Amino acid sequence: MPRNSRVAKPQKSTAPVKVTAESLRLNAILAGLEGAEVEAVVRNGVIVHLPVRHQIYRADERIKDVFFPIDCVLSIVTRMEDGNQIEVGTIGREGTSAIPLLLGATTSANESYCQVPGRAIKIGAALFGSLQTNKRFRPLLDRYVQAYVNMLGQLAACNRLHSVYERCARWLLMTQDRVDSHEIPLTHEYLAMMLGTQRSGVTIAAGTLQKAGFIKYGHGTITILDRSGLEGSSCECYAVAREQFGGLLRSVNAFIASQKTVSAVAPELKRKRISRS
Repeated sequence: MPRNSRVAKPQKSTAPVKVTAESLRLNAILAGLEGAEVEAVVRNGVIVHLPVRHQIYRADERIKDVFFPIDCVLSIVTRMEDGNQIEVGTIGREGTSAIPLLLGATTSANESYCQVPGRAIKIGAALFGSLQTNKRFRPLLDRYVQAYVNMLGQLAACNRLHSVYERCARWLLMTQDRVDSHEIPLTHEYLAMMLGTQRSGVTIAAGTLQKAGFIKYGHGTITILDRSGLEGSSCECYAVAREQFGGLLRSVNAFIASQKTVSAVAPELKRKRISRS
């Protein structure tokens, strides 16, 4: 990460919020919990707001907490001896930061931090350990790990074979799917690190996408203006990502859509009630 990057400075988190059974439906993994497991997470978990660069876990240090993104995105990065970093994986509301724990480890050779700010449900590693032994819940976790591993292979090929222009479009689409917003707080320096390329290459790619009218960039924020155009500019790997995680996200996306409908209809219903009284 460049020293002069504007996103490197951590921000203060807001106060944690109590978890509810309904809030578990905002993450594809937690949405699979039932009965006593739901009660355990509601009782012991919290909803936290993660700022950019918030550390999820450090390399070779014991993982103490597990995060389930709601509308933030976590990044898994590998650090080289010279200090350079490259992103090797991302996690959104389709998954959890607990990949090393699911594979039987207590530490990781990589490190993880928040890439795009937002909310996540946080529980202790010990509680997660008790959840993953549940016979009803474990198949969902295994399904997520398989999808995640499949994407690692796809992205390795993507970084080697596809242009930075295509990869930039793919990354923006995948991120928008996870944060459910047209605006993504991001600098060119940070995106270059995510894509494993030089900042100049990202500047050219983002400039080309902006000239085409697909995005707008300014003040550390990328705004997606034309999603279909961005999809046409992306490589095949975005379609693969949607296929891998689509099943996991289907119920979450449906729930979020229903919540938006309720929010949109509620003011009109209130006005009608007032007019009748």
